[in-house]
Amino acid sequence: MKMAFKIVLLGYMGSGKTTVGKELAKTLSVKFVDLDKEIERLENKSIPQIFKDHGDIYFRKKEKLALEDVLNSKNNMVLSLGGGTPCYYDSMNYLNNKDEVHSIYLDVSTANLVKRLGSEKSRRPMLSGINTEQELQHFLGKHLFERRPYYQQAKQTLKVGEESVEEQVNKIVALLF
Repeated sequence: MKMAFKIVLLGYMGSGKTTVGKELAKTLSVKFVDLDKEIERLENKSIPQIFKDHGDIYFRKKEKLALEDVLNSKNNMVLSLGGGTPCYYDSMNYLNNKDEVHSIYLDVSTANLVKRLGSEKSRRPMLSGINTEQELQHFLGKHLFERRPYYQQAKQTLKVGEESVEEQVNKIVALLF
């Protein structure tokens, strides 16, 4: 890949976008950008605080502006999107129409997401009201059903099971280079 590139990882919360993204960026010796962290930096507030203070629509508008801003940079990078980013403001079309952007959907099964997110409910505002594993499974299944059509518009899909972060990074490198 000679020209500038931006590898954009997308998928549901808990799919490993940030963890895999950081490792992939290290492997490729490029900058890693987490879109949520970028929004927090720009707004000088945490994501939960932005939602609380300004609501969903305000957040999604800021998210879209931050996405455009990051992608307009001339630097090669690995970018991790928020789980909802692909679902708003025609973002997938925007991503897919940029030649230098290589979007990759980290596709994790509902069962694996339940395993991964079960212990993280306190850190995930969307999951705070969920008490049982069955409720979590129901919530994730419904949410994934709504979001998967957006995720599936990515240029590449990587099925993620029990592989290590390194194995996932190697698969992504093999897909792209």
